Amino acid sequence: MLRDYFGLAFSTLSHRKLRSWLTMVGIFIGIAAVVALISLGKGFEEAINREFEKIGTDKLIILPKTGVGAPGTNAVAELTEDDLDVIKRVSGIENTAGFVFANSKVEFQDNIGFFFIIGLPKGDERDLVAELQSLNIREGRNLRDNDRFSALLGSSVVDKELIGKNINVRDKIKINSREFTIVGILEKTGDPGWDGSIQIPKETLREVFNEPDKIDEIVVKVADVENINVIADKIKSDLRRFRDVKKDEEDFDVQTPEQLLGSFGDVISIVQSVLVGIAAISLLVGGIGIANTMYTAVVERTKEIGIMKSIGAQNKDILLIFVIESGLLGAIGGLIGVVLGFGLSFSVEVIAKNLLGTNLIGAYFSYSLFFGALIFSFLIGALFGVMPARQAASLQPVDALRK
Repeated sequence: MLRDYFGLAFSTLSHRKLRSWLTMVGIFIGIAAVVALISLGKGFEEAINREFEKIGTDKLIILPKTGVGAPGTNAVAELTEDDLDVIKRVSGIENTAGFVFANSKVEFQDNIGFFFIIGLPKGDERDLVAELQSLNIREGRNLRDNDRFSALLGSSVVDKELIGKNINVRDKIKINSREFTIVGILEKTGDPGWDGSIQIPKETLREVFNEPDKIDEIVVKVADVENINVIADKIKSDLRRFRDVKKDEEDFDVQTPEQLLGSFGDVISIVQSVLVGIAAISLLVGGIGIANTMYTAVVERTKEIGIMKSIGAQNKDILLIFVIESGLLGAIGGLIGVVLGFGLSFSVEVIAKNLLGTNLIGAYFSYSLFFGALIFSFLIGALFGVMPARQAASLQPVDALRK
């Protein structure tokens, strides 16, 4: 019996192809937008999770409190080497590293660009930074402890020719008007900030940019992951005492992996909710379009309704026919929207990888999202078809046959 209802609905829609397509436009645009946004949002969330897995759960990040902007650009109160020494004395810490950032003009032959410059520490501290950011050498060598005016280039600096063509190991560049020799090129990390940056020894950065003491970021590796929150609290306590600040008035942040991941998750959820809310407007417009089409269908098929009722069709049969028909309008529009949505999200992933050089923007596919979107679009169509269907079901056979 239910198969007959769906067969009749398909037959009716196929006889009104143009109207059906126009009615579905709002639905498939809305569903495409919602699916694409959810897919990209979930893909970004999974990429962030993978990055945190690479970083490990045994690391803490200490930053100066800042306003809006990159670390080191607008710190309320800077961290210093003295703060690093305080942290090193906390028990339960395996290794610590502090590094410094700067933005600078960089010259290569006749080319000029502006780059993020990162000052890397020496020895074990540099190894910790490399572990944190998954830094591996693609060409040449790494920085050595006795290097002064040597530089490493991020992969994007070379691959995207950000400062001219054919830049290679052993070439000379000028950073803030001081000459450096390129000793190595890094493999792609997937982090656009690091891939597009230039790394030099930390002490050299201090000299070139006249930054004698500040530190923009400190990373801490704890010996026992189980005690990471205890160690984080101890670092906060010791830094508060050293910097003479009260609890809840800290001018620094000690971030655990869970806090960092939670912060990213909160931001992603808020942005995704806003965008999905905007996309839902298209679904509302599509639903109104379905209601309008179904009201028109009731008027056009009044006599047909009368005939069905005169041969025994009940109100519930008429109601079900029109509800299924409007639901199918939504479902077919939803199917097109789902395909378009996933296609759009995968296109964004390809563009991000090829043009931006980042693996953080990716598409996510799941059967639950696929079928969930289809069911949702069917329900949208059916919901907006209820009122026209009730109007059709309420028609009296005699009155319908007269029209």
